[in-house]
Amino acid sequence: MGKFEIKTDKAGKFRFNLKAGNGQVILSSQGYSSKSACENGIESVRTHSQDDGNFERNTAKDGSPYFNLKASNGQVIGNSEMYSSESAMENGVSSVKKNAPSASVEEVSE
Repeated sequence: MGKFEIKTDKAGKFRFNLKAGNGQVILSSQGYSSKSACENGIESVRTHSQDDGNFERNTAKDGSPYFNLKASNGQVIGNSEMYSSESAMENGVSSVKKNAPSASVEEVSE
């Protein structure tokens, strides 16, 4: 079962990672100025991850596939790691769709 982990970065911003059941990070957020804004971002992931049209598939300069999850207003709410292949990236998209709706939320201290 997946989980969202909320952390505070060195700049004092709140960020979340969505982790799959195996502990691997499958989606990372931007920095938020407040914990409540970060929690709103998590709710946005839960909602928007169920529509495949919200996943923007990209290729990095080095050829590595990755994806962004966008809200209905076009704003990026999470981005993936770089993958070794398109099929690995599609597995990542599937994992976000599967894990996000029911993932627990934990606050983690560094």
